[in-house]
Amino acid sequence: MGTQQMLLIALVMIIVGISVAVGITLFQNQAYNTNRDALVSELITYRPAVVRYWKVSKLLGGAGGDITNVTQERVANYIGFTGANYSLVSDNGEFRVTSVVGRIVTIKGLGAETKGGKHPLVTATINIETGVIRTDIGNAAGW
Repeated sequence: MGTQQMLLIALVMIIVGISVAVGITLFQNQAYNTNRDALVSELITYRPAVVRYWKVSKLLGGAGGDITNVTQERVANYIGFTGANYSLVSDNGEFRVTSVVGRIVTIKGLGAETKGGKHPLVTATINIETGVIRTDIGNAAGW
């Protein structure tokens, strides 16, 4: 083979290698972003259950509009979160009821995907009286 053909083969191999590396990086970034969006969507679905806990009668396991019945354990158990961490695991990641302060319930979701050693972390704060939800998006190495 001539020198030109060897150079052409080497150039093609370099271009193919770069294309594969770029493709892998794009796929990983898209997987991370999709996981973050899925966390947000799933956290939003917990809002109605948290508000329902506030409104449901004490006889039916809710707070009955009484702030003294709103605790982290009771809210977590009502919406189906269990264990010492008041958590729930899904395909998207792990969710935890992290705090209940007054009428504000905070639920966090840590995603299953990683990018740069960090997982997507989404925090939802829900006002149980008004039903207003606020989400904050970030990332974390773990809980």
